[in-house]
Amino acid sequence: MVSSERSLSFDELLAMVAAFEAQFAGAGIGPGSVVAIEGDFSPGGVASLLAAIKSRVIAIPLTPSVAAKKSEFHSLAQTEWILTLDAQEQGTLTRTGLVAGSDLIQELRRRGNPGLILFSSGSTGRSKAVVHDMELLTRKYLRPRHSFRTLAFLMFDHIGGVDTLLYNLANGSCLVTIPDHSPEKVCQAIERHRAEVLPTSPTFLNLMLIGGAHTTRDLSSLKIITYGAEVMSTATLDRLREAFPDVKLMQKFGTTEVGTLRSQSRDSGSVWVRIGGEGYETRVRNGLLEIKAESAMLGYLNAPSPFTEDGWFMTGDAVEVDGEWMRILGRETEIINVGGEKVYPAEVENVLQTMENVAEVTVTGEPNPLTGNVVVARFRLIHPEEPSVFRNRVRTFCQERLERFKTPARITITGDAQHNARFKKMRLQEP
Repeated sequence: MVSSERSLSFDELLAMVAAFEAQFAGAGIGPGSVVAIEGDFSPGGVASLLAAIKSRVIAIPLTPSVAAKKSEFHSLAQTEWILTLDAQEQGTLTRTGLVAGSDLIQELRRRGNPGLILFSSGSTGRSKAVVHDMELLTRKYLRPRHSFRTLAFLMFDHIGGVDTLLYNLANGSCLVTIPDHSPEKVCQAIERHRAEVLPTSPTFLNLMLIGGAHTTRDLSSLKIITYGAEVMSTATLDRLREAFPDVKLMQKFGTTEVGTLRSQSRDSGSVWVRIGGEGYETRVRNGLLEIKAESAMLGYLNAPSPFTEDGWFMTGDAVEVDGEWMRILGRETEIINVGGEKVYPAEVENVLQTMENVAEVTVTGEPNPLTGNVVVARFRLIHPEEPSVFRNRVRTFCQERLERFKTPARITITGDAQHNARFKKMRLQEP
């Protein structure tokens, strides 16, 4: 592992893991205990998570980005212990007084397997507490894969971040960790540590391209950029391909509930993707993607089961199919019904994002007594612009590019970022 402060060999990491195992054992924390790890992608965070897995603990990684929700998360998961990591990577254990007794926790204890609780970071609605059996989740990492020096962009408490961590550890790779996820700091870390893989989100890539951070650093070490977590705009993908002509661009697909699937983009400039791999099956019913996975979660702590009677996870993602290839259109719950016509927010955003002076745009639906819903667009601009002039410019721009029912009926300008700490677009404003 490499960070801005230090580098750590595998031997040193294993020594830290052993120290945390001893700390857990000394506190009486054993198989089936529910322990929250409040940290991040740091040597201590990684070592304590690995120690939890080896000790068959049910771990809950929590990063500073969810500080406002920690009490809610601890209550939902019935956290029994909290491990807090300080700047020196030392951990302090605190007993909460809670006793975890949910059916899913009891099932993990019955199996004697380590567990993982993650909280979904959906773009709408409240977070769901997802319970995984780590014995099942880690099986796919047993087969050796390629080794790359990888930037740990996706977060410690996110399924994509967990995938990045386990893949790199399993293949003897170097993991480059960063405390700051801004485009400038990410590009600086790539240059300094010669990172080869950047796993990130379309929102981050769009902001990086607009701000030009990639032009101020030597990013020639990059071999692969992977993107996921939300729909990729073809406009952003075209600009990304132009900016990185020698880098392989790959769409990834995964969910908190089933893990990250192996994927292959049709080509670097295509939003069509083939997903699956060992341990995964996919099918499309009524235009919606469903997945059957060996690594599927046991269930939610605070929501009904999202599985069909025959064990398929209903992703809620609307897809278009072309043979073995799929194009992700967006979440079914985000589709805007305008007078009986379906509008996919990502489709409208893809057009609006190509306008001059647009940093970010988010499209949602708003109830309307005549049409059921209308399209609403919220913009963050690069430079200030007279609102009335900008609104007229948007409507004129849309006339030749969008059908009338897809054209925003209400246009607002905001100075607020439209993404969360994970650089994922938020369709509802977070409290």
